[in-house]
Amino acid sequence: MASFRELEVYQRAQELFPKVYALVRNWNQLDQRELGSQMIRAANSIHANIAEGHAKSTLDFKRYISISLGSCDEICGHLKDAANIGLVSLERSRELANEYEIVGKQLTRLKQSLPLTRN
Repeated sequence: MASFRELEVYQRAQELFPKVYALVRNWNQLDQRELGSQMIRAANSIHANIAEGHAKSTLDFKRYISISLGSCDEICGHLKDAANIGLVSLERSRELANEYEIVGKQLTRLKQSLPLTRN
């Protein structure tokens, strides 16, 4: 793996981030500040942790991937919350959550594929 930018999971997570950002920008200021900021940080964290962890040891990279997985779960929970309080349609919430579930599966496969050490 020459660069984290070549990882499909990185590319997918990075492409999803603006979708979450645009969604939140349509909300009122209170919702943007409260739930929206958490969603934006979680969505940004996924690809940011892949990039940061890639330069580290394999064990550290696996830890960063785990953090990205946690952020995937977090964004899915926030999307459901946003739908439950009427900030986003249930359909749009499910669409985005499904995309993040794919990212989560890709992260899991990446983590499992890594050797115990990386030189």
